[in-house]
Amino acid sequence: MHYEMMFPDQIREAIDNNTPVVLALGVLEYHSEHMPPGVDTLLPVRALELLEKEMPLVIMPPFYYGAGTYAVAPPERNGGIHVDSAVLNSFARQLFYNLLRIGFRNIHVFVHHQSENFANGMPTDLSFKLAARQEIFAFIEHERGDGWWGDNASASYYEDHTTGDDPFSWISVRPFMSAEAQAQFPIDHAGEQETSLMMAFCPEGVDMARFTEDKWYAKSAKKASLDYGNRAKEIILRDMRKTLGK
Repeated sequence: MHYEMMFPDQIREAIDNNTPVVLALGVLEYHSEHMPPGVDTLLPVRALELLEKEMPLVIMPPFYYGAGTYAVAPPERNGGIHVDSAVLNSFARQLFYNLLRIGFRNIHVFVHHQSENFANGMPTDLSFKLAARQEIFAFIEHERGDGWWGDNASASYYEDHTTGDDPFSWISVRPFMSAEAQAQFPIDHAGEQETSLMMAFCPEGVDMARFTEDKWYAKSAKKASLDYGNRAKEIILRDMRKTLGK
C-alpha cells in the first residue's frame, strides 16, 4: 500500500499488524550519459514495489534529495542535486517523529547511494541513522520520562535487544544491497553492476545508445547485461524479504 493513498482505517490496521513501513532513500546524481540522475533511488523504489505484491507493506513516498555531493560531476548542465547533511538530519528527525507518533514501530529505510561504505557511513545514511536514534530517545523520554531505561519496567531490555524487540529496532536504516550481495556483485557507479541493475529493475532508465567511455567509472557499462542484473536482483529481493518478513 502506498501511504499517500491509504484510508485512515487501513493505517490503523497497519499499525495494529505491525506492518513494515518502508522508505526508499537516495539522491539525484550524475550517472554518466546513459542513465538518469535518479538511479540510486529508483532501484530501491522498484524493488519495494515488487515486494509489495508479495507481502503487506506500507510504502512511503520516496526521498530523492539526499547528499549527492558534486564529487562525480558539477551540477551545471549535468543535473546533480546536493542537500547538506545537516538539513537532511533535521528533515529525517521530523519524519521519524511523525511516524512514531502515528504509531508505526517497524520502519525500514533502504539506501543504495554510497552503500559500499555503509559500515562506516556516508552523509546521507548517517544523517538518517542519527535522526532515528535521536527521535527514538526523544519519543521514549516524552512517553516514559527520565530514567526510563533504569526503571524496572525495562528489565528485559537486553533480552529484547538480542531478539530485535527493543525500541531501537523501531527504525532501521539499511543498505539496499547486503554485504553478501555486494560481495557477489560489487557496487560501482554507472558501470557494469549499476547499469545491469537498472536493466533488471528499471529498464526504461537505461539507454546504451547514449553511452560514452569518457568517464573512467562508466567504461565497464558496455559489459552490462540483463542476465547479470537479474542474478543480482534475485539475491537483493531475497535479502529484503528476510529483513521485512521477520
